[in-house]
Amino acid sequence: MWYFNSQIIKHPKEMVISGITYPRQIFRDGDTLTSLGIKPYSETTPDSRYYHNGAFTLDESGAEVVGTYAGTARDVDTLKERMLGVINSQVASKQGSIDWYWARADKGGKAVPLEISNYATTIYSEQATKESEVAALTTLEEIMEYENRSHTEVRKVAIYDDEGNVSYGDETTSHTRHINMLQHWTANPTDEVDEAFVSLTAD
Repeated sequence: MWYFNSQIIKHPKEMVISGITYPRQIFRDGDTLTSLGIKPYSETTPDSRYYHNGAFTLDESGAEVVGTYAGTARDVDTLKERMLGVINSQVASKQGSIDWYWARADKGGKAVPLEISNYATTIYSEQATKESEVAALTTLEEIMEYENRSHTEVRKVAIYDDEGNVSYGDETTSHTRHINMLQHWTANPTDEVDEAFVSLTAD
């Protein structure tokens, strides 16, 4: 986007400046734009998950014009209701993926495997924990942290042989992950093992 004469230009277009008509192709030529006083334009908006757009200010002092919307905080209780909805949706999805085990058992088929039954129990246990954690949040900052919690993940370094097969030794590497705790569930219904994984710890 560009800015000229109090106008935000979202798409290249024909311009009439000082009585001269310029084709829209000038927007491909930075030197021409500079000579005409047409500046690049960017806009800064607050995170819409947590803020409404507030007052708008415009800074024309630099080589680039920057428009900025101040943030007006969203209501904490409304955000918490949304968070509980996310948790319930997660639970419904996870439970829905394993309901067929019970449907099969009800029709005289194989009994529900113990690991699946335990997984279902764990889902509801984690749901209760998350709901309690959300209920305890009282500020916007706490909500933002809960949905972006910093963790350190440690993983083993992959070793590849000439045929592309992978193995893992003792060497590890660590990096920071920001995790939405509404969507972070420890239970897994499968026996799949991530051989590279060592640990994931909240900072």
